[in-house]
Amino acid sequence: MSLDLFCGIPVSDYTSALTWYERLLGGPATFHPNDVEAVWELAEHRYLYIEHLPEHAGHARHTLFVGDFDERIAQITGRGLAPAQRETYANGVRKTTYRDPDGNEIGFGGAPQGSEPEL
Repeated sequence: MSLDLFCGIPVSDYTSALTWYERLLGGPATFHPNDVEAVWELAEHRYLYIEHLPEHAGHARHTLFVGDFDERIAQITGRGLAPAQRETYANGVRKTTYRDPDGNEIGFGGAPQGSEPEL
């Protein structure tokens, strides 16, 4: 089964959000389809985008499972963003959540330390 993903995040201040997401994701957007959207390709055919939609801002909740959890969280910290929450579930799966200026939640999940994620 192939899987393509295109998930959106409404923001109230496009310019501020663009800078914040560049820090979170580690670089500039992959492309800008118009003046109010920025799109990052996270993996082949898997995209995350922000869009200036003030009336909907602050309600997105996405979790991205990554194989390089510890390294990725360290890189985000190095770019000056602090997590809003860190969790470890009973099965050892870890999750670190960040909140953008509107309150949208972007979480990164990772397998228990020392194991590979089963996705």
